[in-house]
Amino acid sequence: MKKNLDLTEGSIPRALLTLSIPIIFANILQTAYQLTDTFWVGRLGTEAVAAVSLSFPIIFLLISLGAGFALAGTILVAQYKGKKDQGRIDHIATQTIILVVFLSILFAIAGYLMTDPILTLMGAEKAIFADAESYLRISFWGIIFLFGYFVFQSLMRGIGEVRTPLYIVTGTVLLNLFLDPMFILGFGPIPAYGVSGAAIATVSTQGLATVVGFSILFSGRYGIHIRPENFRIDLGVMKKMLALGIPASIQQSTRALNFLVMTILVASFGTLAVASYGIGFRVLSFIIIPALGLMMANSTLVGQNMGANKIERAVKTSFFSAIFAFVGLTVVGIVLFIFAHQIAAAFLPGETEVIEASALFIRIMALSFGFLGIQRVLGGTLQGAGSPMTAMALSLTTSWVFNFPLAYVLSKHTSLGMAGIWWSFPISNVLGALITYIVYARGTWKNKRLTEDTDLGTEVARETAIEDNL
Repeated sequence: MKKNLDLTEGSIPRALLTLSIPIIFANILQTAYQLTDTFWVGRLGTEAVAAVSLSFPIIFLLISLGAGFALAGTILVAQYKGKKDQGRIDHIATQTIILVVFLSILFAIAGYLMTDPILTLMGAEKAIFADAESYLRISFWGIIFLFGYFVFQSLMRGIGEVRTPLYIVTGTVLLNLFLDPMFILGFGPIPAYGVSGAAIATVSTQGLATVVGFSILFSGRYGIHIRPENFRIDLGVMKKMLALGIPASIQQSTRALNFLVMTILVASFGTLAVASYGIGFRVLSFIIIPALGLMMANSTLVGQNMGANKIERAVKTSFFSAIFAFVGLTVVGIVLFIFAHQIAAAFLPGETEVIEASALFIRIMALSFGFLGIQRVLGGTLQGAGSPMTAMALSLTTSWVFNFPLAYVLSKHTSLGMAGIWWSFPISNVLGALITYIVYARGTWKNKRLTEDTDLGTEVARETAIEDNL
């Protein structure tokens, strides 16, 4: 079995960089799926971009629900990694796969059956309805593969192995770069599927990534060993995973649901607004990935150090993470502010109105990125320590007390109009960072002890872990 780095010793900044850099690149490449889709679909026109933009928040919502439960596996695996309990690491990994794959199948079926009502609820115009419907239905079936890869990636992150997922996603994204134009525009014997082609290409490459990831987990050579005979539901583990996963899932999904509701609000201003919001939000999502990378690295480090009972090291890890996130994202935001027009123009060349609206959205939000970084990183500390309810409450506050009410009031009851939605983002970022820091500084998260439960593992898991290390 491959030996992983001990993240409970040595330089904290080095540990953060060792984990966060591969995570950041992996997340950039994951986002490249959506950016590549938008780029090539943009060659079909504004209505095609609007169809994909309208579909994305729905998929994002389902992804967030599944990611919350995968995160529960990350937290538990990280803490048992810090405790050096290999048997429970393997056991929890198996239970995470059972839970998340089961949920992915339910979501795929429900989403496919509810596609038309969902698009109607979102106010899809007749001109884009058919394309959005086709893109969304194909994407729903791909949820099974996407969730499967998320499980693999989350479990690897929990033990501190972040390079292998990066290598896999690099290969599949490069493949997607070739498949997207082939399926969207047609190539040789392959017909032009239009908007649907983007979904076909993405689902195909994500399916390949899942197969490779699961093969690694079953091989047992990278710090986790999954065995077919261990696929028995452990109610004790499931109970703890649900206790961690439900709040984490709600936290993740409230952000996605906020994006969905905001898209509905944007749709009330017409197709031009939807296309502008879709381009702007994808660019912003791409740029803030360093914050997400630091959040994930910080969460893993905090979890492992909490498992090793090194509380002060967990505190120092959070401090360094917050500083890195604030300074780094502020610099990125400045660059983004300067080049907003050029970036927007790359997606829809010649569409002057969409470019101007997208560039305005980017500029208004860009300078608040540092505060968004603080909010995400300190939220990761609470998650890694095993305080998902607190992290969930903060996410709900930022999304539904600050962001959406401000967007509605500023866009519908002031002269700002559509720009009022754009302004709600920087205001809520600053307020969210402030309240998150206040809760973090209280320090109640330091008292969590997830690894004291003696019912999580089984003797069989302990014995097979001993065999792996012989």
